[in-house]
Amino acid sequence: MTETPAPIPVEQLRFSMPPVHDSPADERAYRKERLAGAVRLFGRLGYEEGVSGHVSVRDPEFADCFWVNPFGVPFAHVAAGDLVLVNAAGQVVVGRRHVNQAAFAVHAQVHLARPDVVAVAHTHSVHGRALSALGELIEPITQEACAFYQDHALFDRYTGVVVDEAEGRRIAEALGPYKAVILRNHGLLTVGDSVDAAAWWFVSMERCAQVQLAARAAGKPVLIEHRDAVDTREQLGSDLVAWINYQPMWQQISRAEPDLLQ
Repeated sequence: MTETPAPIPVEQLRFSMPPVHDSPADERAYRKERLAGAVRLFGRLGYEEGVSGHVSVRDPEFADCFWVNPFGVPFAHVAAGDLVLVNAAGQVVVGRRHVNQAAFAVHAQVHLARPDVVAVAHTHSVHGRALSALGELIEPITQEACAFYQDHALFDRYTGVVVDEAEGRRIAEALGPYKAVILRNHGLLTVGDSVDAAAWWFVSMERCAQVQLAARAAGKPVLIEHRDAVDTREQLGSDLVAWINYQPMWQQISRAEPDLLQ
């Protein structure tokens, strides 16, 4: 009889974890590649709406400056070399393209209010906008939704296109210490300690919004009980878990479109 193969020691199995970089230059290159990849993934997922939508990441050396996708460039075309570096006032300091000043008024204030935040994601995704039009939060009706349970907020006002710092600060205040905020009549915004985490939270939140809208259209959703929702959030709601969840998406886009790294 053939013997059952011996199990491979756990320490010999491959498992991705966030890398540690030897220099700010290395970390900058890494963050820019991940940002370009996230923007392309958002394009594939249908989150692009004209010139709206940005992902931003804090520079590892200049903490008051942020890399962001350039204004008017299709998500599908963005590469690491296309990104622009802007200061907290939205002024371009590296790069040759404009940024969406209305969008960055929000991003800059979130970055300034939250030193722990490395990346911010905001686009005008369909289901996020639909849920935002109801002025409601994500409900704990699925396992994935529990990651946002009592860890996201509602900015319960709409005053038009955000063009000034004061409105950006109000949105940052509404976000508070949470991982996401629903901007009423506008859409979703997520943050994370990496581009990967912020991007994953946006993708997951958009899907949760879609499920919630579909469940409500079909009937009355059954809520997960408070204690169970909290326990699930503690298991699934960290930025590390978000980073891990995002890796298949990163592998897919970086292998299919390696030019994004240029």
